[in-house]
Amino acid sequence: MSWIPKVEAKRHFCHKCKNELIFEVKLQRADTCPHCGVDLHCCKNCENWDPAAHNQCKEHIAEYIPDRERANYCTFFTFKNGVPEDNSKRIADSRSKLDNLFKKK
Repeated sequence: MSWIPKVEAKRHFCHKCKNELIFEVKLQRADTCPHCGVDLHCCKNCENWDPAAHNQCKEHIAEYIPDRERANYCTFFTFKNGVPEDNSKRIADSRSKLDNLFKKK
């Protein structure tokens, strides 16, 4: 008997409004989110987008894209898979630590 890898269904979410997106056809460069209207073929929706990386991209040979939220012609684009991170608690914790650090006595 051969081993069969488990394949999970891909789930895609808009980087801006965090709503789930369902594609009936392959994503095109000019497609926009049906919920909020932002461009979908952009860096912030890409698997390779990393704010800490050089040019904010994990692909070393990708050209520089000045606006990460606008549609672009990047050939390395792969739509990010999975549920978006909820950073609100982490941001609130960081803000409270900064407030405690710099509060007046």
